[in-house]
Amino acid sequence: MSEPQGSEGTTQRLPVIERAPDDEPEYGPPPPPPPPPTGSQGRFWSARRVPAAVVALLVLAVAGTFLYDIAAVRAHRDAMAWRRELARQLAQRPLDDTWVLVGAGVAAALGLWLIVLACTPGLRGVLPMQRVESDVHAGLYRDAAALVLRDRAMEVAGVQSVRIRVGRARADVRALSHFRDLGDVRADLNAALEAAIEGLGLARPPALSVHVRRPGRKG
Repeated sequence: MSEPQGSEGTTQRLPVIERAPDDEPEYGPPPPPPPPPTGSQGRFWSARRVPAAVVALLVLAVAGTFLYDIAAVRAHRDAMAWRRELARQLAQRPLDDTWVLVGAGVAAALGLWLIVLACTPGLRGVLPMQRVESDVHAGLYRDAAALVLRDRAMEVAGVQSVRIRVGRARADVRALSHFRDLGDVRADLNAALEAAIEGLGLARPPALSVHVRRPGRKG
């Protein structure tokens, strides 16, 4: 074969393109997998604004009322009738009286409720996701996770309708199949939903519970 000739009969060399060592071709190996999760993947803590506001208003009202009544007594005025009646009842009623026990039980229940609110994170509707970066804490709403799983379930052949409820520990799937064998549909649903749950990137993936049945007869 003859080499391409230039305008003056000389051999024309093809251009040479040099690639930098750090440049990777577009068809090179796939990117490395993401680093393992770092940091804690605990649940999100609720601000508890409503309970805190209610308790603050109650304490403010009770303390303000008592402070006003005490100041009135110090100013040589009569104490409020309700405080005189409360003092008389507390002085006369024994400790085993029914109303005293009821009041103590209500106060203990309210105190226990406040302690539980202070020691539990709340926000049960948000599922924590795996941390790739230590300063990023992401979460996924349970309704959004159920919607993703429902879309994946509807792609399985034989599924007519499906209801999915995602909890913190389990994803409950109830599907209706109008054709195909129920065992085959259940196996395909398990495979598809397990892959979908893994793709959600949750810190604690919920266990999968799949129930498949035939639709009931109309009429």
